[in-house]
Amino acid sequence: MIERRTPGLMLTIVAIWVLALPLQALAQADRPHSILIRVDSVLAANTGKGMDASLASSVIGTRLKALFEYTTYRLVMHQQQQTVCGRMVTFEMPGGRILHIAPSSVLDNMISMELVLFEGTRPLMTTDLKLMNHAVLIVGGPRYHEGMLITMISTDALDRRSPHGVSPEAIPPQPLPPLPGAGPIPADSSPQH
Repeated sequence: MIERRTPGLMLTIVAIWVLALPLQALAQADRPHSILIRVDSVLAANTGKGMDASLASSVIGTRLKALFEYTTYRLVMHQQQQTVCGRMVTFEMPGGRILHIAPSSVLDNMISMELVLFEGTRPLMTTDLKLMNHAVLIVGGPRYHEGMLITMISTDALDRRSPHGVSPEAIPPQPLPPLPGAGPIPADSSPQH
């Protein structure tokens, strides 16, 4: 259910259903939902250095190896933000790109959203999609140095109010443990072909 409106950067888009636990339908479209969005950027290359321990011990590491044929996977950046349907969030990506994600609705365990990837002020890709709650969308590309950047986007739709009557926005997200060796990648200075 992916619809491309703007041709641009050639990206491989693969949806992976992880943690597909049977959940109650998040049906009522008029009910606002809080959505936690995680964006992980991985540098994949053929340098023979293996996989970061943080990736190797996760389901995502197994999926990356099954989908791509690189010898090295390094987690470069992990980001997460919480938003609600109708409110866009912005993520800074390696290489100076910007990713806008705007969830619009949650219906029957599916999250409708728009993704726009920018290079400066120029949109490289615009995609409307529906992603199953708790699923991971893997976007491969662009080429970067001796490899490729892989972006993993995962979502968790939460009820607006918890059973204890506290809205999720009032609860600060738990800090993630620091990732060894994770840091920004400088902008790609290699010549374009």
